[in-house]
Amino acid sequence: MFPNRSGVTVPAHPDSAAADNAWLDGLNPPQREAVLTSEGPVLMLAGAGTGKTAALTARLANLLRERKAWPSEILCVTFTNRAAREMRERVGALIGPAVEGMPWLGTFHAIAARMLRRHAELVGLQSNFTIIDTDDQLRLLKQLIQAEGIDDKRWPARQLAGLIDRWKNRGYNPADLDALENEAWANGKGQRFYTLYQDRLRALNACDFGDLLLHMLNIFRRERDVLESYQQRFKYVMVDEYQDTNAVQYLWLRLIAQTRKNICVVGDDDQSIYSWRGAEVANILRFEKDFPGAKVIRLEQNYRSTPHILGAASGLIAENSERLGKTLWTERDGGDKVRVIGVWDGPEEARRVGEDIERLEREGLPLDRVAILVRAQFQTREFEDRFIQIGLGYRIVGGFRFYERAEIRDALAYLRLISSPSDDLAFERIYNTPKRGLGDKTLEKLHRFARAQSVPLLRAALDICDTDELPARARNTLIALIRDFARWRDNVATLTPAELVRTMLEESGYTAALQAEKSTEASGRLENLTELARAMEEYETLGDFLEHVSLVMDNENAADTEKVTIMTMHGAKGLEFDQVFLPGWEEGVFPSQRSLDEGGLASLEEERRLAYVAITRARRRCTIIHAANRRIYGQWTSSIPSRFIGELPAEHIEEETTLSGGASLWRAQWSEHADPFADVVRNQPGKAASRGPGWQRAAATQDFNPVPRRIAEPSRSAASFASKPRTDVHIGTRVFHDKFGYGTVAAQEGNKLEIDFETAGRKRVIDSFVKPAA
Repeated sequence: MFPNRSGVTVPAHPDSAAADNAWLDGLNPPQREAVLTSEGPVLMLAGAGTGKTAALTARLANLLRERKAWPSEILCVTFTNRAAREMRERVGALIGPAVEGMPWLGTFHAIAARMLRRHAELVGLQSNFTIIDTDDQLRLLKQLIQAEGIDDKRWPARQLAGLIDRWKNRGYNPADLDALENEAWANGKGQRFYTLYQDRLRALNACDFGDLLLHMLNIFRRERDVLESYQQRFKYVMVDEYQDTNAVQYLWLRLIAQTRKNICVVGDDDQSIYSWRGAEVANILRFEKDFPGAKVIRLEQNYRSTPHILGAASGLIAENSERLGKTLWTERDGGDKVRVIGVWDGPEEARRVGEDIERLEREGLPLDRVAILVRAQFQTREFEDRFIQIGLGYRIVGGFRFYERAEIRDALAYLRLISSPSDDLAFERIYNTPKRGLGDKTLEKLHRFARAQSVPLLRAALDICDTDELPARARNTLIALIRDFARWRDNVATLTPAELVRTMLEESGYTAALQAEKSTEASGRLENLTELARAMEEYETLGDFLEHVSLVMDNENAADTEKVTIMTMHGAKGLEFDQVFLPGWEEGVFPSQRSLDEGGLASLEEERRLAYVAITRARRRCTIIHAANRRIYGQWTSSIPSRFIGELPAEHIEEETTLSGGASLWRAQWSEHADPFADVVRNQPGKAASRGPGWQRAAATQDFNPVPRRIAEPSRSAASFASKPRTDVHIGTRVFHDKFGYGTVAAQEGNKLEIDFETAGRKRVIDSFVKPAA
């Protein structure tokens, strides 16, 4: 044993063969090569389930055991605190307490914060600077926006926060923004507000998480002596999940490793699925160019999945052009083929999955070894409702249950108050949601008045508005809100629950507030609200629906027994399950139409990588499901199977459908007009004919119109709920609406009107809410 510079004891070099076996036995040849190749740049290209954590841990332990560096001379970077803890525990099990002397083993942000504490004065901070969280960041930005007189409804703080985070992830300082980036916020004020924000942070002796790496990158670029001190300090650099690095992380690492070039990065270009948070797959693809002479070691032996699962995943990912290339294989024998099932609609999809899980449970498979992986969170609602009906335990991982999400809770609070005006808890939640200018003082007065009169808050609000207790602005706002609730309550008898919630969300301003945010998060919340309205179409009355929600929420309090895991594909990365169900494999759902619209071919390849990740989560069985009909924005549309199904190798899949006519009915022929990237693919050399065996199989099936079309609702038609249209209002009639003012009817469908209002633009309203203008 010998002491390191921190006084921690490190095991001496063991000479016995038994000791060597302890370090290297159990590793396959590529893993062993990665562990023993200590000098020079190394890219460990590790496929899914190939034991990359074991190889990375053994490599770190071997560097210390061979005395190639002191623990304080190794920089080991992970992406999560959990990964850092696991690394520390594994290395500790191999080498003992020496791991405690590794101050530079941790996440990007933790290590950058440690560095920045030492050099804070170089960026205008003190060493005891505060790291603010998201809430503090939004509060600070709101103050700046209000001080500059910007309309925070049109240009919300959350949108600006997202832009600043993106700029910092790319390594941009305010002066680095070009004209296009500057125009991204408030018509050319992005750079100014970014500057104001950074100045305010310095005045507060604070920084946000993005600053930790950006400040250190700026220091490295400006202060050569500081950079050289770290280049000399770190004899070895190791990076996990390198495919997930963003631009500023990549630049920071490259500067540190340029002198010694003893950098080992571990990653999988086929699992780069986080571009939406700044990750750039190009970082791993250009590693050999950044570090000439780099050794690329491919870990391809999979220890997780069956040959058919690996064959299906490998055949699918081979369709991507931007990849380094590798082929997973396993010594395991047998295994079921990947099932591809076609069903009629979303509800049948949930029924089918529920029945299969119940069968697996009867066969002895524990429920906690079963997972349902969805592309978007709104898909979970159908499964939650179905599993409640059949009493099947489930848990939502990596997100809220559908009815627990903030926007859904807000909508439910509105509905509860419509149903029960004495529901004070619901009133407290929404009386200033969306923002109406009603503050805590107003609520305090309402509480005091309600207690004095022994009445609910909504009644207290009505009574207090007849007094001078409140300022005129607050009083008028409350009166408008009370009138809204009175009108919505009157409409309970004439509108279906789904129509009621759509009307309420529109007229309360809740939908408009989310639309104004112009962010991906807000778009997801709008999708969830659309799914809420769709769910309510299955219930005759508002009371029936609210009772159902109570039963769903009660499931959270059930005994802690084995439960099926429901989560997104993104959240499942790094996990594994015996049985994996992958629902919603239709064009527009997966691949996501929004992603394709925003990112084109690059986004298509990332969606395909996401499909690869999803399939390789399965150990024993994988089931892919697609529906012929699905609700999209409240409308039934016909769906065609995802192009990814057509790219799965035929020898590794088994197809079935619940419709008469066989699988040929489901394997839609992909014609040119159905493929939005046909021209892009056609113009890529060597790519035109590389669509794989799945495309040839699809071409052999009977013709099927791939263009989505509206179809009749398979069960209860929404038309059966519609009220009769008024006879005194029709297209061309000039009308008056209490909220939107005067307008002219532009379109009519049953009792629903689309009206061009003179000041509010085009709105969709119920005809009972308007009256012919005098």
